[in-house]
Amino acid sequence: MTQQVNALVQAAGQAANAGRWEEAERLWSQVRTLAPDNPQALYSLGVHAFQRGDLSGAIEYLRAAHLASPMDPLILMTASVVQREQGDTESEWLTINDCLAVEPYYLPGLLTKAGYLERQGQTRPAANVYRDALKIAPPEAHWPESLRPQLQHARKCVEDYADAFTAYLETTLAGPRAALEIAATGRWAEAAAIMTGRVQPYRSESNQLAVPRLPAIPFFDRADFAWVKELEAATPAIREELRAVQQTSQSEFSPYIAYNRGEPVNQWGDLNHSDRWSTYPLWRGGERVVENLAQCRRTAAALDAVGMAQIGELCPNAMFSVLAPHTQIPPHHGETNARLVVHLPLIVPAGCTYRVGFEHRTWTEGEVLIFDDTIEHEARNDSDDPRTVLIFDVWNPLLSSAERDMVQAMTRAARDFNSEA
Repeated sequence: MTQQVNALVQAAGQAANAGRWEEAERLWSQVRTLAPDNPQALYSLGVHAFQRGDLSGAIEYLRAAHLASPMDPLILMTASVVQREQGDTESEWLTINDCLAVEPYYLPGLLTKAGYLERQGQTRPAANVYRDALKIAPPEAHWPESLRPQLQHARKCVEDYADAFTAYLETTLAGPRAALEIAATGRWAEAAAIMTGRVQPYRSESNQLAVPRLPAIPFFDRADFAWVKELEAATPAIREELRAVQQTSQSEFSPYIAYNRGEPVNQWGDLNHSDRWSTYPLWRGGERVVENLAQCRRTAAALDAVGMAQIGELCPNAMFSVLAPHTQIPPHHGETNARLVVHLPLIVPAGCTYRVGFEHRTWTEGEVLIFDDTIEHEARNDSDDPRTVLIFDVWNPLLSSAERDMVQAMTRAARDFNSEA
C-alpha cells in the first residue's frame, strides 16, 4: 500500500503544479482513502476546499492535518488565513500564535502576525513584528518571490514607524535637549536613532589589539589635548611642504590600499592599488621614513612636538593622505583602540565629509579631528578637486602610563611569538 500511496502523492503533486486542480483533488482524496491520517493529503484537500470557497470544509481538513502533523507551522498559518476569510479574528489570532509557538522564527508566520496587528489598527506593534521579520529574512536579493510583496510592505511600515517615532522624540525631547552641554548632544541624538531602530549601536572593533572596557567615543574633544593649538598654528607651513613634495616627489605618493594577489580584499576591491586614495608616508609601522621627513622638516618637528603613539610595529604612522575627486573610502575599522587617529585638514574643497559611527563631520582646514578609528568610519570626497589631510596616531588618553607599557609589551610578545612560528 505504501508504494501505491507514494505514487498517488507524486501524481497529485504533478497535477497541482500543472494547474489541473480537479485531478489533483481527486488524487488526494484517493490518498486519504488509503491513508486517512496522511498530513499532506489532509493539508492539500484543505487548500482545495479553500480555493472552492468551502471555508468550513477547509478548516476541518486543516485541523485534521494539524493533528496528524502538529509541528508543521505551514498548516497552522494556512488555517489562520482561512479563519481570516471567515471573519473569525479571535481564532485567527490564536492560530497565528500557535504557529509561532511551533516555530518562533517562521518568516511567513511573523509576516502574518504583523499583518493581523496592522489590520486591527495596531500599527506600532505591527511595525515591531515586521522589524523582527526583516531581521530573520535573507538579504533582499534572495527574498522568496512569494514573500517579496509582504517584505517590501514590512520595510515600508518599519520606515514609517521610525519616521513617526523620530518626529515624536524631536518634539518631546526639545526641552531636555536644550539643557544638555553641547558635547553631549551627539550622544543623545545617537541614542534616539538607536531607539527608533534607524541604526544599531556602533562598537569598537579592533583588527589587532583590543583594549577592553575603554568607552567607544567617536570623536574626542580637541580642547583636551595640549598640543592641538601649536599643531594647528603650523598648518600653513605644513601645507606649504605638502605642495612642495607634490611638485618634486609625486612618485613617492602611492596607493594606500595595496593587497597582494590572492589576498582577500573585501570592501577594498575598488581602491586596491588605486591612486584614488594615495599617501606620502612620513612614519610607517613605527619607523621613520627618513628621506620623506627630510623633505618636510617643519612637519617632522610638529609631529615630534605632539608625541605620537609608540606601539611596536604598528605605530606611529604619519602621512599626507590624498583622496581623489568623487571617491569614497568604504566603512572599515582600525587596528587598535589603544591609539587614536588625528586628521589635520590641509586642502579641503566643499563636498568632503567624514563619518565615525553615528557622527558626521566636515573637515575644516587647520582644525584637527581626533577619533577612535576602531569604530566604523568612512570618508567621501564628492567635489571636483583632491582632498588632502595629514594623518597620524596618538595614544588614547584614557590609558595610564603603565597601561601604555602593557600595550607595548603585548604587541612585542605577539610579534615575537608569531616570528618564531
